[in-house]
Amino acid sequence: MFRPDFKGFSEEIKRQGWNVHGAELWLDGKPAASFGDTGKTRFPVYSITKAVTFIAAGMAADDGLLTVNDPLLQHLPEKYARAMSGDQRKAYEHITLRRLMTMSVAGYPFAVSGEDWLENALSIPLSEPEKLSFNYSNVSAYLVGVAAAEATGERLDQYLNRRLFAPLGIPDPHCQFSPEGYFYGASGLELTVNELSRIGQMLSDGGIYEGKRILSEAYVKEAVSVQQMNREGGYGYFFWKYRDGFSMNGKWGQKCYVLPKQKTIVTFLSHMEEGSDPVRECMEKYLLG
Repeated sequence: MFRPDFKGFSEEIKRQGWNVHGAELWLDGKPAASFGDTGKTRFPVYSITKAVTFIAAGMAADDGLLTVNDPLLQHLPEKYARAMSGDQRKAYEHITLRRLMTMSVAGYPFAVSGEDWLENALSIPLSEPEKLSFNYSNVSAYLVGVAAAEATGERLDQYLNRRLFAPLGIPDPHCQFSPEGYFYGASGLELTVNELSRIGQMLSDGGIYEGKRILSEAYVKEAVSVQQMNREGGYGYFFWKYRDGFSMNGKWGQKCYVLPKQKTIVTFLSHMEEGSDPVRECMEKYLLG
């Protein structure tokens, strides 16, 4: 029977000199082992912010404020919707929140820009709005964040603090806003390793954390299932398929691997601009088998 060797994992990190800030192993719903700075310092988690944006949208759906099949147009601020050209409005009739969360909108650049990000995003021409094509873009996550904020009627960071972060014991994490004041949605969130593990544990338990329902089990299952194929093996609602579970990923080595069937979570935050695949391979060798 395979037994995780966290000591071997952490010693290999030291031996290789990998710039890993901290790592945790959770087994059966509880922290089992840790290495480095897991609770003192919050680090940028980059695109893991997208997973948190889905959670906000999912909670809003649970509250009856939106559905994943709603067109984005339904949740845009009126002044921006009115300013769109007729061709853009027609194109956006095909763009649902589900399309945005599965990164299946062709034509978006990687990021928004300018002094008004929402105006910029909505002016990007979509030549094939009906086409389902995996296109990884921060624009999609940003627009979901805007829609969720409009649906809830409050700043999304405040909604998240009340509905997600406070119940998980995560006090008011730093986040990034667009120039016009929306929660960025694609990046900019900062968390400790342990705080990210708690989010992973909540998702692993089908939306429940320490007995409290945070997100409906149905939306969790939908979000972490393959909704759109890509070369990495599959994508859900801002979640990546990993083995028989899923992962939350940020650039330069921000990772939370969630394997519900094995009741295992591995989280590490790092800064490896050359890529963190060696750490993942080391994790698989020592912790997953």
